[in-house]
Amino acid sequence: MNNTQKKIAVLLAAYNGTEWLQEQIDSILNQVNVNITIFISIDESTDNTLEKCILLSKKYNNIVILPSIGRMGSASKNFFRLVRDVDLIQFDYVAFADQDDIWNQDKLFRAVTQLKNTNADAYSSNVTAFWENGKQCLINKAQSQVKYDYMFESAGPGCTFVLTKKIALKLQKFLIINQLSCDKISMHDWFIYAFLRSHNYQWFIDNHSSMLYRQHNNNVIGANIGLKTALIRWKKLRQGWLVEQSILIADVVGYSDKPPIIWLKRLNILDRIKLIKNIFSYRRRFREKIILALFFMIYTVPKQEKIIF
Repeated sequence: MNNTQKKIAVLLAAYNGTEWLQEQIDSILNQVNVNITIFISIDESTDNTLEKCILLSKKYNNIVILPSIGRMGSASKNFFRLVRDVDLIQFDYVAFADQDDIWNQDKLFRAVTQLKNTNADAYSSNVTAFWENGKQCLINKAQSQVKYDYMFESAGPGCTFVLTKKIALKLQKFLIINQLSCDKISMHDWFIYAFLRSHNYQWFIDNHSSMLYRQHNNNVIGANIGLKTALIRWKKLRQGWLVEQSILIADVVGYSDKPPIIWLKRLNILDRIKLIKNIFSYRRRFREKIILALFFMIYTVPKQEKIIF
């Protein structure tokens, strides 16, 4: 291994992933021009994920399996555990990996190069969704960032995230101190984006697709493609998931006393007007701005969820 190559810790969260792990691990091990170590945290599984990972760690000396800590129950808790428990000080960058995707060979090298060229603190990119029937579709997340997008969405799939050492260590410290509150958060990628942006760190979203993003029934969210998926997401939105997570992340990270979160908490008629008036500051994609504006007009907060501010 070239000593001038940047050292990258790849944090991989696994759960019932026997079917896809080999292909994902192979694509990570085949990364060019970087020096990688893969750290795997396995949530208690009902298949042979643990046995598969043990075999891989015996075959490759740059694969490390973290000790079991029992059932975690969500991908976000698993990723947070990885950030807390891995010794990140020895690495130049930290990347995140799902268990079921396929990375381009230059995924990490391109990310490191872009971080250096843009002087950014964190990187994410577009992905290409793919299905078992051979269908593929570009998922574009690289629209221009807006003032408060981090309060309402992630920078893209967490499996594209690459953080500088400085930022990774700050995130690690925060997760250790605030473990109980952070473990209530459902989306680790959205939280990480919000943590950085709310602290005025620079995030670069690459319009290049860096990987194949597998779509199947086990995806936590998956690609936002097609009418069926749109309806599922709209139903989830109507049930208050976005409001709940937006407020929770704001409370944990520390910007819950700022608009638009104040308006979102109260959500009276005047607050709805303010939210809709500023809608172009909340999401990057135009159609999602319109959907969010519609949501703010019709959403009713269940009585037991009302938050007094």
